[in-house]
Amino acid sequence: MKVVILAGGKGTRIAEETEVLPKPMVEIGGNPILWHIMKIYSQYGFNDFIVCLGYKGYVIKKFFYNYFMHMSDVTIDLSNNKTIFHSTASEPWKITLVDTGQETMTGSRLRRVKKYIGNQPFMMTYGDGLSDVNIKELVKFHKKHKKLATLTAIQTAGRFGVVNIGSGDKVSSFLEKPKDESSWISGGFFVLQPEVLDLIDNDDTVVWEKGPLVQLSKQGQLCAFKHNGYWNCMDTLRDKLNFERVWQSGNVPWKVW
Repeated sequence: MKVVILAGGKGTRIAEETEVLPKPMVEIGGNPILWHIMKIYSQYGFNDFIVCLGYKGYVIKKFFYNYFMHMSDVTIDLSNNKTIFHSTASEPWKITLVDTGQETMTGSRLRRVKKYIGNQPFMMTYGDGLSDVNIKELVKFHKKHKKLATLTAIQTAGRFGVVNIGSGDKVSSFLEKPKDESSWISGGFFVLQPEVLDLIDNDDTVVWEKGPLVQLSKQGQLCAFKHNGYWNCMDTLRDKLNFERVWQSGNVPWKVW
């Protein structure tokens, strides 16, 4: 099962970092948050990634093209024009990097990688959120309810829109930023059937959260996997610093590897 990661946004609320980097490349503990997300999936055996690029996407391409250079000790012998990497062990990742446009919205980015997904179920998440969600249990839940889509629902402070979950764990509606801090919100980490791509027009203006996701909930085709563990996203510089503090503490909830 392939994993699609949306990594094309500008991250304007964390402009202190994103003047020179796309937000998924903002570092935590010396590695991009994108790397942390991929490590989570990889721990559960999912190693085939499709990364939707946009703003400063070439930075992400350069990182993975030079991955051994980033991660290994290296000897550069200028006299013989040779480079020797002293570590050949690496993550078992296959990474497809796709330029999905500078201004493209989230849903249309997903549509633009359809040919790389193929006609099979796949996973999708955002390039700025970390969690200790059990990916295998998430996939198992999705297969069991046999609907077109599953989102991971989490509980956090009321700065996001919320998800109303009805009987059978079906998502019935969305509400804008309620005051109740115990409300469920969408935390990404989706599992999707390929049919959901038919709900996305092939242009650059479709927002995944306001179009296809709402349609799926109205059709009774969207279920919520309730996750009571850790989840957080990198929206602002404060979030980045909080992630860094957690990493430096050594007690890192999302580090499941």
